[in-house]
Formats: sequence, C-alpha cells, structure tokens
Amino acid sequence: MASLLWEGDPGAAESERLNSHFSNLTHPRKNLRVIKSTTVPNLDDSIDNTKEDEEDVVDLAANSLLNKLIRQSLVESSHRVEVLQKDPSSPLYSVKTFEELRLKGEFLKGIYAMGFNRPSKIQEMALPMMLAYPPQNLIAQSQSGTGKTAAFVLAMLSRVNALELFPQCLCLAPTYELALQTGRVVERMGKFCVDVQVMYAIRGNQIPRGTDITKQIIIGTPGTVLDWCFKRKLIDLTKIRVFVLDEADVMIDTQGFSDQSIRIQRALPSECQMLLFSATFEDSVWKFAERIIPDPNVIKLRKEELTLNNIRQYYVLCGNRKDKYQALCNIYGGITIGQAIIFCQVRLCRAQTSLQLETRRNAKWLTVEMMQDGHQVSLLSGELTVDQRASIIQRFRDGKEKVLITTNVCARGIDVKQVTIVVNFDLPVNQSEEPDYETYLHRIGRTGRFGKKGLAFNMIEVDKLSLLMKIQDHFNSNIKQLDPEDMDEIEKIEY
Repeated sequence: MASLLWEGDPGAAESERLNSHFSNLTHPRKNLRVIKSTTVPNLDDSIDNTKEDEEDVVDLAANSLLNKLIRQSLVESSHRVEVLQKDPSSPLYSVKTFEELRLKGEFLKGIYAMGFNRPSKIQEMALPMMLAYPPQNLIAQSQSGTGKTAAFVLAMLSRVNALELFPQCLCLAPTYELALQTGRVVERMGKFCVDVQVMYAIRGNQIPRGTDITKQIIIGTPGTVLDWCFKRKLIDLTKIRVFVLDEADVMIDTQGFSDQSIRIQRALPSECQMLLFSATFEDSVWKFAERIIPDPNVIKLRKEELTLNNIRQYYVLCGNRKDKYQALCNIYGGITIGQAIIFCQVRLCRAQTSLQLETRRNAKWLTVEMMQDGHQVSLLSGELTVDQRASIIQRFRDGKEKVLITTNVCARGIDVKQVTIVVNFDLPVNQSEEPDYETYLHRIGRTGRFGKKGLAFNMIEVDKLSLLMKIQDHFNSNIKQLDPEDMDEIEKIEY
C-alpha cells in the first residue's frame, strides 16, 4: 500500500511559542494543520490561497479528530444498536469474528496488524451489509472510537480491483486533517495489498490538468474533490464503485459542504455503493442523509440520556474574576479533589473576536494564578492544534496535571474517571446571551461519570444569577448557593 501527494510540497511552518507563563505549552499556527506522518508530509499553508473549503477551522471537525487521536483502542459503545433494513424480509446477519466475513488473507492480516481482535458492536452489524453482494447502501450512526473508519475502509479495499489503474473508491471527509487520518487507516489496513494505492485530494496537493491518476482509492475534502472531478477532469466519477461520506454532521455544519457533496454524489453511477456515517442524527443530518443516500439500510444508536441526578450543584455569587478565583481557592482548601475541569466562557462564533480574546485572556490569567499558587494545571484552548490538545488531554488522563482549564467544549465526550469536580468559571451562554442548556449539561456531565457522584460549582456574577435560575428551572434541579467564606459549610460538602 502506498500513498501519494504530488511531489514538491514543502513542509508546514514550525509552531510559535506561547508567552513565558506557558513555557510547557506551544502556540500553534492559527489553523489546525499539524499532522505528522512518515507517508504524508505536511503541506505549506500558502500553497493555495484560493477559496478553499477547509481553510476555516470547524469546531465539530476538530472535536472528531481529537477523539480519534486520544483513543488508542476501541471504545465499546453502551448504546443499543438499532437496524432498519431496506428490505425488512431479508435475513439480518451479524458476525462475531472477522473470519466469518470470508475476507481475503491480506485483509485479515491488515486487520489483525492494526490490533483488532474481534469486531466491535457497530462492526458486527455493519460489515455484513457493507461487504454484501450485490452492494448495499448504508446510513450509520457511530461514535468515534468504535471502529467505524476501519469498517468502511475494509469495504473500500474489498471492492478494489488492483489490476485496474484508475480511481474506484472515493471517500469525502470534512477537513484536511480528518482526510489524512482516514488515509492512514487505509494505509495500515491495506499494507499487505501491494498493488492498491491511495491518493489525497486535499488542500495544497496540486495535480496538473490532464494527469492520469492510477491510484484506486481517493480520499479528500469536498471542495478539492469537486475541483478534481469537474474542473480539472482528473477523476471519472462514473467509474467509482464505493462512495463514502464520513462525518456527515460536520459536513452539514459547514457552509457549502452539503451542496458540494450532493453535486459529487449525483454524478456517480446508480450501481455505486454509497455509505454515510455521522456521530449524531439530528433532523438536519437525517434529511441530508436521506437526500444523498438512496434506498439505504440504517444503523442507529439509541440516544444517551445524560442525567444530573448524581451531581450536586452549587453556585457562588462573585463581583469579578478575582472574587471567583478566591472562591475557587477556598473550595480547594476545604474539600478533597481528585481532578477538576474548569470551563471558561465557550466561544460563540468566529465573528466575535473580542469575546474570543477576552475568553483566552481569562483562561490564561486563571492558569497563571493557579500555577503560581502551586497547582498542577494545563490549559486547553482553541488556539492549540488538535495534536496539542490530544497531548494535553492524555497528560490529564495520566494524572500529570490535576486541573484542566478549557475555553471551549472540546472536552465533550472525553471521560476521565478521576474527575470529581467541574467548575463553570463562566456560565455557558448562546449568541442571544441566553443559557446554553446543552453545553451546561455536557460540561457538568464530565463529573458524576461511571456511576460515581460528582460536584459542580458555578461562579456567578450577580447580574448573571437570572441565567443560572433559568438553568435550574430547565433541568428541574436544585442548585444551592454556597458562601465561599464559610469554610465550615464548604468542609461539610460530600460527594
């Protein structure tokens, strides 16, 4: 298995350093573009300054990539898998071993070399459908870490005729980094398929018009693939046998991606197998999926019910950020804390530059204060690359830092068993300055996991108290006021 980026692409610029207070962290380039690989060199940011689809960083895509990087092994989903077959009368197959799929030897060797011993819950149901003859279309909901990428990569590899030297499988990913991550799975699983090659249709990989592409698997982002197919005439879509649309929820969250993906899909032959994957299935995702994937089988996960029942919630009225920090110090001095996550104001949108800067200043200020007081602290902010975020989260998981301060919600879905306390240094609000209930739920849901009890503390300015009361009413929960000067009261707090 070989991969190809066009020759002559220079490497990415080195990261700048953060200020002296953060000598142990690095300040990356503005966009999330640092992915090191022995087979795929980084591309220079300045190669293509055209209106490119992946120029803007998408938070959902960053979160997806982050989850891929920090999960070193399969995560067994606790969700119940629901299967809706295109033909309800046909038998429903599932497998417990990869051998049951009757794969070629080189595929099995690649699977086992990647560390897969048996199919995950999603793979048990999805692989028989994806590998069936005649090919069947599939819409599947799957969380990161459940083996979803390996499943559709196996489907692509199984459909390739290595003797035919033209693109036969096409996979769309929403960002440059996610495309490279998928490509690495293709390279690892297909390393024993010596005559099958993968090529990247991503930002900066400039292919001259009229080039004869002989690679069988193309992985790219919608804008670049669209350019290669319709403008440069590099890919003949009528010869594509498998079309994969990954991270559909990220696709529809990004302006232009939906239309670009649909335009590509409409040029595919009717016999092309079409596979769509999404971590979530809101109404907008479902409508998009039904529009782009004809006559599909469907695999869905029963929605996880987050609960606040085992989390004791408190609030502290404060005048300013110094008051908040003093209250935080008193809480630390009065109760035993395993590890804690502290959330500063969530970033609302790219246009609110002043809010972003103020949020980062608050987070950095808080980090410095806690470091100077002897706490082991790490900072997770939007200006870090995904690689750097993954490294920080792994250090936190390993217990090397006891406090994680974050300026956004990228910790959603990241479970650390030792987290006993979550602090909202700022309440999460939406663009209308109303409470962001879902973000609040997911923030304090970082504690009280794995059947344990947890604590959540909200540092509230007096003029924000009405927002907290709305949150209390929304969840029909009790958020108790805490006097930060009453150490006796603080010491009575139990998990």
